[in-house]
Amino acid sequence: MAKLIYSAIASLDGYVADEDGNFDWAAPDEEVHSFINDLERPIGTYLYGRRMYDVMVYWETADTVADQPPVGQDFAEIWQAADKVVYSKTLEDVSSARTRIERDFDAEAIRQLKATAERDLTVGGPELAAQAIKAGLVDEYQLFLTPVMVGGGRDEMPSRTWSRRRAACQPRARPDTPSAAARRRGRGRPACGRASRCRRQGGRRQPAL
Repeated sequence: MAKLIYSAIASLDGYVADEDGNFDWAAPDEEVHSFINDLERPIGTYLYGRRMYDVMVYWETADTVADQPPVGQDFAEIWQAADKVVYSKTLEDVSSARTRIERDFDAEAIRQLKATAERDLTVGGPELAAQAIKAGLVDEYQLFLTPVMVGGGRDEMPSRTWSRRRAACQPRARPDTPSAAARRRGRGRPACGRASRCRRQGGRRQPAL
């Protein structure tokens, strides 16, 4: 059976975008980007809400950008090779290959997809992820924390599906180590502690995933 993974880049105070919708502070450096690429390489299907799809569809043509760094080229190829499912009641058309639109989130359909898929799935975007978590569908969490406090905006988990355990991760992220990765398998709470593995990353920032 395939796993469903929730992956997100967030600030230390738990936001994936600030109050103005900006998330440029979340741009990974080359080392972190490469680390994320390796995590994404086995993924066969991406599940997106419309807002996340509008952000990620950049990677459909990112490989044609003249100054795209190798890690960006690599991620573009990974993204293009996977299937995409976009959950939206208003989107009429998509601008990427291997993409279909679903009007409603159907937990049973995702269970069946997990049961038959040969490769893992990821869910992108906190609102869609909240629905998947409530339905007991998420098997693994991959949270990348940046040493930034934005003070408000789009929460990594709007419904508070899990209690925040972010404080345990904060000492591991310093200004000279721009990102800390927390990975948790199972349906419990993701946290940098005994139940999860943390890895520090460092370097200069590159375009966001």
